[in-house]
Amino acid sequence: MRHLYRCPIRWADLDMLGHVNNVIYVDYLQEARIDMLRTHAPEIRATDVGEGLVVVRHEVQFAAPLMFRAEPVSIECWVTEIRAGSFTMAYEIFDETPTGRIVYLRATTVLAPFVFAEERPRRLRADEKEVLRRFVEASPLGPSVPIGATRLVPEGRYDLQVRFSDVDAYGHVNNVKYFEYFQEARIGYITHVAHDGSDIGVQFVVAQCDVDYKTPILFRGEPYVVQSWVSHVGRSSFVMESVILDGDVMLSRARVVMVTFDSKTQSAVPAPERVRQLFQEQFDKAARA
Repeated sequence: MRHLYRCPIRWADLDMLGHVNNVIYVDYLQEARIDMLRTHAPEIRATDVGEGLVVVRHEVQFAAPLMFRAEPVSIECWVTEIRAGSFTMAYEIFDETPTGRIVYLRATTVLAPFVFAEERPRRLRADEKEVLRRFVEASPLGPSVPIGATRLVPEGRYDLQVRFSDVDAYGHVNNVKYFEYFQEARIGYITHVAHDGSDIGVQFVVAQCDVDYKTPILFRGEPYVVQSWVSHVGRSSFVMESVILDGDVMLSRARVVMVTFDSKTQSAVPAPERVRQLFQEQFDKAARA
């Protein structure tokens, strides 16, 4: 069984290409997830399983651009795996049309119950597992791609200042904000490498973004450090990996696949050789690090 959630699209959700920004999709998934758990689990105190959760991992695949319109977009969510201390949810963002389903995104989220008052994880209760079993279906994604070892390149450093508005009621930075942090660091890295803050000569869209959550990020005056590097260079795609660090402690890490994009045809195009060379130089630096 799948839960259906209808999500409105806001004008502020769009990026410079007129697409829903990749960060905003994760916000949509969070809204759909909470709606599902509150709707279908009131008998087991849905605030426990719905809100007393921490995100362990997101895997997000972007299939097609989603534009602004008055009608909400459909999100189906379900459960793919239940373990003693965690469960995995899956999502599909789509429109149903007379010619078939248009899918904009497929994703999974690993969630773990957490006692925030005591700052500790807990196991799923038997009644919680029973509710979750109603929604078990297969995962929409294939095997995970592992995130590699940390590489330190000078151009990849970004000082991350956490804003007070980033923090949730439990004092932790909300899981959606991590995608924003990695996006800020990624844009800063590309701008620095290209030596041109206004135009690199090509547009990028994010094809996939996987994020692991290791340790909660808290609000403080001192900035954290995001370190990014290029781990793959293709004909029309590049892979950038990043970590958020507090000294030597890794708080989170990400793997992002970017694709060079033509806004006129709304499709992927080969990257200009100049751009490929810039990324290749960074890949070579990371390989030596």
